[in-house]
Amino acid sequence: MDHFYVITNPSKDEGLKVTYFVRDYLISKGKTCVIDTGGDNKDQEGYTDRSKVDERTQCVIVLGGDGTLLQAAADLVDMDIPFLGINLGTLGFLAEVNVSEMPAALDRLMQDDYAIEKRMMLLGTAFDKMPHKEEAMALNDIVITRKGSLQIIHFNIYVNGLLLHKYHADGVIVATPTGSTGYSLSAGGPVVEPRASLILVSPICPHSMQSRSIVLSSEDTVTIEIESGKDGNKQGIEAIFDGSHKIPLEAGDKLEIKRSEKTTGIIKLSQVSFLESLHKKMSD
Repeated sequence: MDHFYVITNPSKDEGLKVTYFVRDYLISKGKTCVIDTGGDNKDQEGYTDRSKVDERTQCVIVLGGDGTLLQAAADLVDMDIPFLGINLGTLGFLAEVNVSEMPAALDRLMQDDYAIEKRMMLLGTAFDKMPHKEEAMALNDIVITRKGSLQIIHFNIYVNGLLLHKYHADGVIVATPTGSTGYSLSAGGPVVEPRASLILVSPICPHSMQSRSIVLSSEDTVTIEIESGKDGNKQGIEAIFDGSHKIPLEAGDKLEIKRSEKTTGIIKLSQVSFLESLHKKMSD
């Protein structure tokens, strides 16, 4: 690799010391490197200014944590550029390179000594009564949750057009295998090997005995239909994609979720397997 783009969460890199180290190290080896701290474009949701990403870019290096990488993946999903995450926060599953390992990791990138894992993504399409539609993608999960006052969400879940169940819950999480170690896990969902091809559906605090997560084929289509609240009251609800992008929903709206044709390439340098990594994190 010769052309790099660095995306930084500046709140986790005081004085941009790590960012400048990466840039200067790569340039000293004769490579090109552009840094992006998200400070130039005030309209962007995350830390990525897409307009600055050169078409020659071969690798996006993300400095921060899993959340920063998720935002970067959504911002650049159409560019088919692989990501390497360098962890500046808490222990994560996506940003697996520690600061102390940076020089060796950068050397391996420049020597083309790495593997790329293609991770499946979800495409969520919201339909309202207009019918207007809005789309967004997620690498980890799509969470349908309430906003504002504490209230139960009433919704129906369909799989391939057939009613699966009527839920009264705080929300629902639809996750990829990559997202199985995130919010889905906290809601009681299973841990899945990230290279698998599955869709996980987990209700959040359901108000019934039907609290089990459901594992579906990646070829299935999940449709979530929002019902009216108690006494017909309008519910304040939103679909949140990877913890950042939000689409508002209300009674009568539907959110269709299926596997995206797009994938995210995650660069793997470690020989440690997912199960070994999971064991270490569970033991900490």
